[in-house]
Amino acid sequence: MTVVGRRGAPEPSPGPGPGEGSDQDPAALLVRVARGDQRAFKGVYDQLAGPVYGVIRRVVRDPAQSEEVTQEVLLEVWRTASRFDAAKGTAVAWVMTIAHRRAVDRVRAENASAERERRTAPDPANAETQDVAEIVSARLDRQRVSRCLDGLTEIQRESISLAYYGGYSYPQVARLLGVALGTVKTRIRDGLIRMRDCLEVTW
Repeated sequence: MTVVGRRGAPEPSPGPGPGEGSDQDPAALLVRVARGDQRAFKGVYDQLAGPVYGVIRRVVRDPAQSEEVTQEVLLEVWRTASRFDAAKGTAVAWVMTIAHRRAVDRVRAENASAERERRTAPDPANAETQDVAEIVSARLDRQRVSRCLDGLTEIQRESISLAYYGGYSYPQVARLLGVALGTVKTRIRDGLIRMRDCLEVTW
């Protein structure tokens, strides 16, 4: 996958300058990106373009659309880096939240387009009634899950989003967030309990 600089996003420069490698802390890089530092943007790109694409691909599925959404996410990071607040979570979680939101938005847009096509298409014997009911039910479930996720703490939400929406293992989540594995397990366990209570389901 190649993410090109377009629609206002800088292209990654050929290489980092002294002391400006891609192994720098993402939070520090975002501070510099907010000041328009293109070398810092290259550092963010080198570290996070792959994980961003992975999160998006798991939601969107289509490779071409996933690459396009990845471009949109990196462009948003470039434009809105000043909004990152380290007090509210890690830089990685902030970028992955943008990625997941963009991916969900793309899927919703595609579903809406498909639904409009179904509404305008002839339906000789209402054969698709059951399918439509299932689609509505699935969308209501997504809305409930989204509402319940909003009720979690920031640290619970970022851990669950990476593990269940991003598809990362618990050890990978721990590395991404820079915390101990036991901490991640506790965050996810407590968050899932709150999700269960919010959704009113029995596990």
